Amino acid sequence: MRIRELLPSETDLVAQFYREAPDYWLLAEGRCDPAAKAQDFFTDAPPNCDPAESERLGLFLQHRLSGVAELSYGFPEPADAYLGLMMLGPWAQGAGHGQAFLRQVETLARARHARRLYLAVLDANPRGRAFWLREGFRPTGLRRKDGRTGHWIERLVKDL
Repeated sequence: MRIRELLPSETDLVAQFYREAPDYWLLAEGRCDPAAKAQDFFTDAPPNCDPAESERLGLFLQHRLSGVAELSYGFPEPADAYLGLMMLGPWAQGAGHGQAFLRQVETLARARHARRLYLAVLDANPRGRAFWLREGFRPTGLRRKDGRTGHWIERLVKDL
């Protein structure tokens, strides 16, 4: 397993990953446009965050992109980090790769002096929620219904 930064020049690689692992997008949005999602991966960021300051990571298993993560800084508060996305392909799940990927994300956030790491999880994703809770995240009490998809989304936090 190797984890490294992904560059905008690798948009096609991320699109291929989404073609092979559309599960999350199908759950979250009911569809997956791999090319558009790959573009978004390199340009999206939470409110008041600079996308150019975000970390975009790839987890590779035997040279195959098997996971992606996007980490931003400054949301919800200036000293916080926000994990906007972390997903693994089905072939990479259940073998401890998610834990290792999260450890790398946490290391990067600590290096930027983030005090807390936040993320959002869909109620429709109980397996994902269970993973985050096992990894030390806790509910913040903030929940909202996404007006576009109808999903309930809960914000979780972990002290770094």
